[in-house]
Amino acid sequence: MSHPVLSALIPVVLLIAIGFIAGRAGWIRAEATKDLSNLVFMVLTPALLFRTMSTVHVEQLNFKPVAMYFVGAFLLFGAMLLWQGGTRRAAVLALAATFSNTLAIGTPLVGLAYGDAGLVTLFTLISVHALVLLTLATVVLELAVAREEAAAGTGGGRHMMLTVLGAVRNGIIHPVPLPIIVGLLFAQTGLVLPAVVDRPLQLLGNAFGPLALVLVGVTLTNVRVGEQLKGALGLTLAKNLVFPAVVAVLCIALGLSGLPLTVMIVTASLPIGANVFMFSQRYEVAEDLVTASVAVSTALGLLTISLVMALVSLLP
Repeated sequence: MSHPVLSALIPVVLLIAIGFIAGRAGWIRAEATKDLSNLVFMVLTPALLFRTMSTVHVEQLNFKPVAMYFVGAFLLFGAMLLWQGGTRRAAVLALAATFSNTLAIGTPLVGLAYGDAGLVTLFTLISVHALVLLTLATVVLELAVAREEAAAGTGGGRHMMLTVLGAVRNGIIHPVPLPIIVGLLFAQTGLVLPAVVDRPLQLLGNAFGPLALVLVGVTLTNVRVGEQLKGALGLTLAKNLVFPAVVAVLCIALGLSGLPLTVMIVTASLPIGANVFMFSQRYEVAEDLVTASVAVSTALGLLTISLVMALVSLLP
C-alpha cells in the first residue's frame, strides 16, 4: 500500500465494493437509493463545497496552469456535446469525460506523489474545479430541459433569451454552484467560520466522499455492467487518457513545465468524480451508464494513472 496510486485508489474501490455488497444483501433497499442521493446532493455536497471555498483567497492563487486545464475541459466537453447531440444525456456524458475525482482520489494521490508543493497547485484547481465544470454542466442541462419542455409543449414557449436567463439562474441557485459562490464571497471578507458552525460542516463534508461512493456501489447492484461495458469503457478512455492528453498538449504548447504541468496532467487522468453520478440521478438520465463508468474508470485507474504518471515523469 506504499505506492501512491494504490494507496489512493484501493480505498475508493473498496467503498464502492462495500456499497455493492450492502445492496446485494438488502441492507439498503433500491427505493431508498433516491433518498440517499438527495441527502448527498442537497445536504452533504453544499456543506463540503461551502466549507472548502470559505478559506480560499483569490489573490493567492496562480491560475495559469489551471486556465489551460479548463481550456482542455471545455474543448472535450464541447466535442462530447456535439457528438451526442446536445441533449441532457450528452451533457451528463460530457461532464463524465471532464470531471475528475479531485478530492477523494486526487488529494491523497498528489500529496503522496508530489508533496506539499504539488498540493498547492492541486488546491488552486480544486478551488474552482466544481464551480466551473458543475456550473457549466448545470446551465447546459437546464437549457436541454427547457428545450425538451418546449418541444413537448410544456415549457410555455418562452423566448430564447428568457430561457437562457432562466437556465443561468437555475445554474447558480442550485445545490452545487451556490454554496461555492457563497463560500468564495465569505472568504474574501476575511472572516473565519466559528467553530460551532465549522465543525458540523466539516463532519457533513467528510461524509460526502464515503457515502457517495457507497451509493455508487448500491446502485451498481441494479445495473448489469456487462450491458453498459462498451459505453463505460468509452467514457473511461475519454476521461482517463484522452482528457490528460489534451491537457498535456495545451500546457506544453503554452510553455508550462515542471510540477504545475505534472499535477495538471495527472489530475486530468483521475477517474470520473462521484458528482457526475449525482447529476445523472438528479436529471434522471444515463444513470446506469454513468454508474458503470464511475466503477470502470476507478478500477482501470489503477492502470491508467500509473501509465500517465510514468509518461509525465519523462517530460523535461
